[in-house]
Amino acid sequence: MIVSGAWAGKRYAVLGLARSGAATVRALLVGGASVTAWDSDEARRDAILPELARGGGPAKPVEGQMRDASVSTPPPSLRDGPPPQDELGEDLTIADLDTLDLSAFDALVVSPGVPLNTHPLAARARAAGVPIVGDIELFSQARADLPPHKVVGITGTNGKSTTTALVHHLLATAGMPARMGGNIGLPILAQQPLAQGGVYVLELSSYQIDLTRSLDCDVAVLLNVTPDHLDRYDGFDAYAASKARLFAMQSPAHDAVIGIGDAPSAAIARGLSARGEHLTKIAPGVCMDQSRWPSLQGPHNAQNALAAIAAARALGVDEAVIDRGLETFAGLPHRMERVATLDGVTYVDDSKATNPESAAPALAAFPRIHWILGGRAKGDDLDACLPHLGHVAHAYTIGEAGARFAEVLRDHVAVTEAGTLDAAVRAAAAAAVRGEVVLLSPAAASFDQFRDYEHRGAAFRAAVEGLK
Repeated sequence: MIVSGAWAGKRYAVLGLARSGAATVRALLVGGASVTAWDSDEARRDAILPELARGGGPAKPVEGQMRDASVSTPPPSLRDGPPPQDELGEDLTIADLDTLDLSAFDALVVSPGVPLNTHPLAARARAAGVPIVGDIELFSQARADLPPHKVVGITGTNGKSTTTALVHHLLATAGMPARMGGNIGLPILAQQPLAQGGVYVLELSSYQIDLTRSLDCDVAVLLNVTPDHLDRYDGFDAYAASKARLFAMQSPAHDAVIGIGDAPSAAIARGLSARGEHLTKIAPGVCMDQSRWPSLQGPHNAQNALAAIAAARALGVDEAVIDRGLETFAGLPHRMERVATLDGVTYVDDSKATNPESAAPALAAFPRIHWILGGRAKGDDLDACLPHLGHVAHAYTIGEAGARFAEVLRDHVAVTEAGTLDAAVRAAAAAAVRGEVVLLSPAAASFDQFRDYEHRGAAFRAAVEGLK
């Protein structure tokens, strides 16, 4: 666990108790802080109580907020130093933050999913002059207590997870201690601190950057900026500005790696031109031999690889080691993951493609595709995908966006409104012939029919397994 001595004696309000929120509560308590936490999901509140209060009595509830209010003898105060993990209940309170005076807290720590532009608690915190931060900012504060290390921060609308995992793999191949964290699904505060010389590789969403004030990355990477999450920002320019803040927090002598295939990213790179040799620009359309990189196919993965190579070079990784790492990288689940090959037809799970911009590269990667798409659309168009429809033999639409996407595509390719993922897989399998690809790359969110993109990808795999 990563903690900071600077937290001792302070009071924090924590909103959201999913993976990163729960890890934040644990780290703050071990660091000697007092925490008042809340999540609208009762199951998450109930889950954190026995975990943190085990042995030391239940965490203190505010009256009416917890059904079981019995308290045993409290454990020693955290002010005497971090107690065992089973004695953390004393300084944890579960309470609805909407009912409390936020000015009593040193900071409000929110999960990235909390919309800062519309959530009333965020407005109240700003009015009270209380800083609003996230777990990445807390990690930044803890860096002074860690052995000497470096940090790589990776952002972009698309490709973040693959590039983060690839940088981590290249470092591991070089024998350098490394940890992943952030938006990739691994709360950074829950990770064990690295020994001297280690590298923390962080995937950073715009939401996480918005909640961060002081993260000075040794290497900062921006892959691309295309329209996404616009419900959280006052227009596209504000979204791009959020990404640019990753570099504003950097020291000028630290390295910046920027893909310049879109206008906003190119503008950010121009603004950093004074960095000279510490700025690496990744131009689109670079011709690379990807034949030896089985998990890095397609033009988008060429860009991801170039960014990862630049980051690894900045950290001193040898070229021969980089080559070996590119060849041995296994890829990530639900990101152009080859699920099976049946009767010469390859089935590819790209469920992570939750917008048209992230689906387009997958369409460009294969010559003959049976494309399964749909879900909860983030917009009404598929413009980013249209240049690649020459690769699509047939499209199969599912979910809430099924009818709209079918309407958009019908003038370009044959379309079946399959409705469900299982029906789409069966229809595509019946039509595909040897050498073709059945591709799930939805270009939409999953929440209409699934818990998340991982659940959707698992359902795709199950449907393919059912064909055997």
